[in-house]
Amino acid sequence: MNNKNHLPAIGVGPIIITPQIILTFVGIMLSVFGFFDAGKIAILKIPFTVIGIIIIVFGIYLWYCANFKEKVFDCITKNKLATKGVYSMVRNPIYSAFFLICLGAVLIANNLILFIIPVICWVYMTIFLKRTEEKWLLNLYGQEYIDYCKRVNRCIPWFPKK
Repeated sequence: MNNKNHLPAIGVGPIIITPQIILTFVGIMLSVFGFFDAGKIAILKIPFTVIGIIIIVFGIYLWYCANFKEKVFDCITKNKLATKGVYSMVRNPIYSAFFLICLGAVLIANNLILFIIPVICWVYMTIFLKRTEEKWLLNLYGQEYIDYCKRVNRCIPWFPKK
């Protein structure tokens, strides 16, 4: 395979991640300023905060592993499909990491109405990945990518299927 024929180093990442961050931020700010007060449930504040922090920490760890431990940019420039480490648990750990960080922030905001934001972001991310990167990867790696998709979830980190 020609080394110049590889995925872009950044790819569609900013197009997937930026709207997710903006939507999460705007939703949380509206909640802070008194919109959506009906969605706040005081008894859930502590559990949601604890769970939110755990999810954010996991998201940061996932991002770190994808970028630095597995060196995804090296895999891209060398035309190698990343399938080891966190890439054996989730096909898109960087996007998943940002999704988890935003989900954790929504949980910490303690407003049930804001739970629509992760759903919207999930749908947007899934559709966008199917129409862009997944097509590119299929064209580049063919059967190797098909087999990888059968073993590893798109965005939910999980143990690889045998």
